[in-house]
Amino acid sequence: MKKSQRWIVGIDEAGRGPLAGPVAIGGFCIDTNDKRLMSRLKELFPKVKDSKQLSPAKRDEWMGELKALKRDFAVSYAFALVSAKHIDAHGISASIRKGIQTVLNKVAPDPAHTFVMLDGSLKAPVEYLHQETYIKGDATHLPIALASVVAKTARDAYMIKESKKTPGYGFEVHKGYGTKGHYAALKKLGPAAIHRKTFLG
Repeated sequence: MKKSQRWIVGIDEAGRGPLAGPVAIGGFCIDTNDKRLMSRLKELFPKVKDSKQLSPAKRDEWMGELKALKRDFAVSYAFALVSAKHIDAHGISASIRKGIQTVLNKVAPDPAHTFVMLDGSLKAPVEYLHQETYIKGDATHLPIALASVVAKTARDAYMIKESKKTPGYGFEVHKGYGTKGHYAALKKLGPAAIHRKTFLG
């Protein structure tokens, strides 16, 4: 990262592989000019962990910390949910790219002065000249880990809400992933509107 890159944005996704529900993209942006913020982040999150390593209660705790940070420091975060319908029409990769663009539009002040850190094989749009992809970045780089928590928390909340509108599938338990119980419900009830038809085979 260069001195001209004032903002750091972490990007991660949740829900690439489920049979149902949206894919979620999370973004977490910090202003590196805020020295108090950098110190506070180290205090709050001394160990980097991706959202899958955290219990739901711990993820909620981290989200509470992020809300407090947003209130008191130069921090922003956002998520985008790209629907199963869009995934079926355009594919999962294009849907993730759409989500990344949406999130960056929300949190990145200026592409020319922003360094984007992405997990796995993710890429930011070409106008973000300063970007780097990290394998298992959600377990090694805090901005990506926090973006992971934003994405996972948002998607889980959506699936729990959806379970009340579409009962019988157990979305509140498996969040749309291909568990034994989910396949049994599909066999009994057939696909719901929230299912990714292209993932069902």
